[in-house]
Amino acid sequence: MQSPLAERVDTASFTDLGVSDDLVAALNQTGITDPFPIQLMAIPDGLAGLDVCGKAQTGSGKTLAFGLPLIERARPARPRRPVALVLVPSRELCVQVARELTPLAKARNYRLGTVYGGVSMGRQIKELQSGIEILVATPGRLIDLMDRKEISLQDVTSVVIDEADQMADMGFLPQVRMVMSDIERGHQTMLFSATLDGVIASLINSYLTNPVRHEVETEGEVVDTQEHRFIAVHQLDKPKVAAAISEGVDRTLVFVRTKRGADRVADQLQREGVRAAAIHGDLRQQVRERALADFMKGTVPVLVATNVMSRGLHVDDVDIVVHYDPPDDYKSFIHRSGRTARAGEKGMVVTLVLWDQVEDVQRLQRASGLHTEITKMFSNDPRLADLAAFEPEAVEFKKPSMADLSRRAGGRRRRRR
Repeated sequence: MQSPLAERVDTASFTDLGVSDDLVAALNQTGITDPFPIQLMAIPDGLAGLDVCGKAQTGSGKTLAFGLPLIERARPARPRRPVALVLVPSRELCVQVARELTPLAKARNYRLGTVYGGVSMGRQIKELQSGIEILVATPGRLIDLMDRKEISLQDVTSVVIDEADQMADMGFLPQVRMVMSDIERGHQTMLFSATLDGVIASLINSYLTNPVRHEVETEGEVVDTQEHRFIAVHQLDKPKVAAAISEGVDRTLVFVRTKRGADRVADQLQREGVRAAAIHGDLRQQVRERALADFMKGTVPVLVATNVMSRGLHVDDVDIVVHYDPPDDYKSFIHRSGRTARAGEKGMVVTLVLWDQVEDVQRLQRASGLHTEITKMFSNDPRLADLAAFEPEAVEFKKPSMADLSRRAGGRRRRRR
C-alpha cells in the first residue's frame, strides 16, 4: 500500500509529523530534536492507526518510529491488561527499547514494563498486577505468563513486532504466532525488520492488513558512514592486534563466534592490559547487564560479544567494531558492523583475517559491495593506533567460477570426514 501521507518535507519536525507538544518536549529533554528518515516516513501512518511495515538500516531510529505512535494512541490500562505490546527477540533489546521509550511514556503518566527471561518472574507479575499500559516483551516469557493467567492480551490495540528477521533467525516465529493469535482482531500492527521477504513476508501477510511499506533507500546495506579495514593477522598475534586497535579509542566492541571464545578473548585482552568484559547467553542476566552498563559508562572500554548479541546491543558512540572471528554469513557481518556508525555518526569496522579465511572474507566483501585490500599487520604496527589515518588500496575481487565453488565444496566435504 502506498502511504496516503507519502509526500512530506524531508526537513519536517516531530510537530509537523503530528507528535503532540508534550512528547516533543520529552524528546527535546533527551536531546532529540530532528526526526530520522524512517521516522519521517512511519510516524504519521502509525499515528493514523494504519498497519506499517518498515525496513531500514541498523541504527536508523526505528524505536521512535513505532514508539511515538504507540504512546500517542495508548490509553489507561487495567491490571494485567496492557493496551500496547512490543515483541522483541532478546533480553538486551527488551531493556534498551524500554530505556528509550520510558521517558516518553512518563510524559503521559503511562507505565511501561518489561517481560523477559533470566530474571525473577515474581517481580514481573507484581508489575503487571499494578497495571502497565505499554509492555515490551520477549515471546517466550510472555507465553509463560499467559499460561499462568498472569496477563491478558484482550485489551491490546497496538502491536509492534521488532527485529522480525532476528525473530525468525532465532526460531521464535512459532511463539510470535502464538502471541498474535491471542490478540483481538482489529488491532494495529507495526512490523520492523532488516528484510521484508521470505518468512517475514509470510508474517506480514498473516497479521498486517493492507500495510503501508516504508524503506530507507541506501546504495548498499553497508552504512555510508562506516569505514572498513581488513587486516591479515597471525593466530598467536590476534589478541595483541585487538588490544592495539582498542588502545586508540574509547569504546571497542569485539565479536567472536562462540561463548567460550568470548570468555577466552576477554581474558587474553585483560592479560594485555586492556579492561575488557565478555557478554553472551550463558552468563547470568545480572552479569550481562553489569557488563553492558560498564561498557556504556566507559569504565570497561572493550566488550567481547557473540553473534547472538549483535542484534540486541544498542550502545551509542561505539568507535570500533572488531570482527575478531569473521562471521560465516553476510547478514551477521552487516548486523555486527551496524553496532557502530549509528544514526549518521562515523565509525570504524575492522575484520581480522587468518590465512585460511581470506577467500571467505573476500566473499563477504563482494556481498557487501566493499573493495578493500586485506593488509598484513603485526601487533607492533603503528598504523593500528589510528586506522582512520591508514588508507588501504581498493581492489576488485574476482567472482568465483563454478569450478572454484566445486573445488571449495569438495574441500569442505573432505575436512568433515
